[in-house]
Amino acid sequence: MKTDFDVIIVGGSNAGLSAGMSLGRSLRDVLIIDSGKPCNRQTPASHNFITHDGWRPAEILEAARHEVLAYPTVSFLESRVNKASGSNNDFNVTLDDQRQFKAKKLLFATGIKDLMPAIDGFAECWGISAIHCPYCHGYEYRGQTTGVLMNGDNAADYIKLISNWTKDLTLFTNGQATITTELKEKIWSRNINIVEKEIEGLIHEHGHITHITFKDGSNQPLTALYHRPAFEQHCSIPEHLGCALTEQGFIQVNELKKTTVAGVYAAGDNSTPMRSVASAVAAGNFTGAMINHEMISEAEWAA
Repeated sequence: MKTDFDVIIVGGSNAGLSAGMSLGRSLRDVLIIDSGKPCNRQTPASHNFITHDGWRPAEILEAARHEVLAYPTVSFLESRVNKASGSNNDFNVTLDDQRQFKAKKLLFATGIKDLMPAIDGFAECWGISAIHCPYCHGYEYRGQTTGVLMNGDNAADYIKLISNWTKDLTLFTNGQATITTELKEKIWSRNINIVEKEIEGLIHEHGHITHITFKDGSNQPLTALYHRPAFEQHCSIPEHLGCALTEQGFIQVNELKKTTVAGVYAAGDNSTPMRSVASAVAAGNFTGAMINHEMISEAEWAA
């Protein structure tokens, strides 16, 4: 396998593969490196992505890899990047097995890692019936007994959003509510109950919630539970290269998807709160084009 590329893409899920196609169609030598652990691997079906609505995430990735790798200048390697160093037009990437590759540009499409709350059964339900996005999952749970796990004043806006899909709603604060009286009254006015009991766990069948249980021994029937978990970057290499993060913890990029380090780009969940397959594909497609434009501009300048 060759070792020098125009672009190395770290992360071969939806954003990375989309960027790979954009760059492959731009006649760029591209290496996509992926460790095989997409964040939505537990989700049974992906939605709100035309032509693939209802497909399993793994099916989408399989079809995408088949299409992207049809371009002869694009290569795919299942491995994990251990280190990256260098500067614009002269980057080095080292894998766990110590193999090394060079590239002019780097694109990180590495996603984020959700930090699960300390609630029994939550991780097993995540992406199935414990969910974060009504646009991805709300239709499937429309009209059903639904909870929102959140505290603080932002909970009012979140539960207002979810109420578009179901009116059978409960807000679970997992302890004393830290919501202003005014916002509590607005929530109650919509016939939404606020439960402040500490949560013990989720009773489920293969990831599908049936009940939520509390530390006082009581329980409550439930079908779906929305939550916005804390997260961290799935890959710390961009930070080690010097890429700045936003206050929210995303990789900071400009309108062209450039990070704060010359020659390094980021696309997908690692750099935006818009978490969906469609958004990741769009971001990857755009970023691939922007990388190609930069390489053309640099070549013209050098000439």
